[in-house]
Amino acid sequence: MNTVESLDKNNIPNHVAIIMDGNGRWAKKQGMLRVFGHENGTKSVRTTIEAAAKYGVKNLTLYAFSSENWNRPKLEVEALMRLLVKSLKNELATLSKNNLKLNIIGNVSLLPKGVQEELNYVVEKTKNNTHMTITLALSYGSREEITNMIKEISKKVKNNIISSDAIDESIINQHLYTHDLPDVDLVIRTSGEQRISNFLLWQIAYAELYFTEVLWPDFTEDHFINALMSYQQRERRFGKTSEQIK
Repeated sequence: MNTVESLDKNNIPNHVAIIMDGNGRWAKKQGMLRVFGHENGTKSVRTTIEAAAKYGVKNLTLYAFSSENWNRPKLEVEALMRLLVKSLKNELATLSKNNLKLNIIGNVSLLPKGVQEELNYVVEKTKNNTHMTITLALSYGSREEITNMIKEISKKVKNNIISSDAIDESIINQHLYTHDLPDVDLVIRTSGEQRISNFLLWQIAYAELYFTEVLWPDFTEDHFINALMSYQQRERRFGKTSEQIK
């Protein structure tokens, strides 16, 4: 197990994105319903947020509910929505006390009205906080995000607001849900699955990928440190050669 002392404080990823996977399997191992896993997963969310803030991560994005998750059993989805509202209410004081800002990306209009209201309330209350931005990806799908971006830019080209010749990465970034966020440096996925699952496909173009067998409810600060240590052992070349970046 890596130790905190081994971390290079000058090489902390600016933006960490996490696919929090394994709640259902964790609950099944306990002989419980999947919702029990989601409830216990909230403890790992808090632990990870605290660790990220402690070690200097400025942006943390959590894949909380994908656009495909709407296809899950109705009772599970309803339970997840109730859990989300409960968690937001419980964590507002902690977010404010620790100077943490909440941000939301995804097709939020599909969420129940009560969830939307609670999200908007917490986002408004924390909007001026500066220590770290926590982004929840809710009702989020990267292909949908990219499709919407193309539609928006196409309308602006048609209405002569943007020239087609002017379209570049900057223009594309401005029309994504993540327009206020930097590119992702490190993606962590728990539970042993090694997939991206339609998560931030544009934004992770040069991100380092870290997969762990640990199920999300068992994810601890030590596991987060391991991910940071793995990141620090990578050589990030962005298409260049090793000699060019030295």
